[in-house]
Amino acid sequence: METAPLAEEAFRVLREVCAKIGIDARGARLLRLRSNAVFKLPGNPGNPGTTAGGEMVVRIATAPDALTRLPVVVEVARWLADRGFPTVRPADEVADQPIVHDGRVVTFWRYVPSRGRPTTRQLGRVLRSLHREPVPPVGLRTLTDPLAEVRHAVEHRAEVLTATQRSWLSDRIEELTGRWRDLDTGSPVLLHGDAWIDNLLRCQDGHVVLCDWDGVAVGPREWDLVHTYHGQRRFGLSASDVDEFAHAYGSDLRLWPGYGTLMEVRDMYAVGIHIRNASGDPFSRQELPRRLDSLTRGDGHARWYMAAPA
Repeated sequence: METAPLAEEAFRVLREVCAKIGIDARGARLLRLRSNAVFKLPGNPGNPGTTAGGEMVVRIATAPDALTRLPVVVEVARWLADRGFPTVRPADEVADQPIVHDGRVVTFWRYVPSRGRPTTRQLGRVLRSLHREPVPPVGLRTLTDPLAEVRHAVEHRAEVLTATQRSWLSDRIEELTGRWRDLDTGSPVLLHGDAWIDNLLRCQDGHVVLCDWDGVAVGPREWDLVHTYHGQRRFGLSASDVDEFAHAYGSDLRLWPGYGTLMEVRDMYAVGIHIRNASGDPFSRQELPRRLDSLTRGDGHARWYMAAPA
């Protein structure tokens, strides 16, 4: 049987879950389709908690370990919000999150109206504050193997890779995993886990909040920092963007001896989502060959994309 496109499947799951818990999904809009399908629900009358529009964001996870991670994700985000940390908050009016439906794991969040693009300076300040927070009293995982999901995708998505690609990826993942374990990192901190500028929302009053806590963990702060530096390498951030981020955070990762290895690990990490999604997402089918080609050629500066170029 042909696999349904990811977007079509996500809309189906959204409609069925919302019908089951009594939420009106009419007018839902797909905001993003990467590691999650992210929908915005309008504040339809009759939805639970409808106030000031009552808009919510629904996230449908695609990662294979979502069910083991997301209960903690919801708990940590709520814990941080209660402490006054600038984060999105789970929609408390939806009980018993996360919801599992047809093999998908679904969470509901309060919608944050945003305007304009946040700056890397703001991201640096937020991460500095996050890394000073205590580790919350929940069962957080420790980040010991950042390439675990990529390894799983290579092993279980053979239909989107050639035998040569699978062999090269497997060998390269094991090499980088060994080098990761040898890194001399600082004391472990509370990590966001995917601290990329697109996961920072600039609110209408100018302040910012962090969203997308799916990767939350305890581990080396360097993992949160590398995303911005990698953004210059692959996704169009400028050198001044990175300089402002480093200044705001209070240290510059480029001065750390493990910087080169960490950037290579981050390169490989960024391939996993497209291996996982390529069979059902047209953009991933387009982007995966671009990323694999540059990696196998050793091209450390080829431009990659988060969405199809205009």
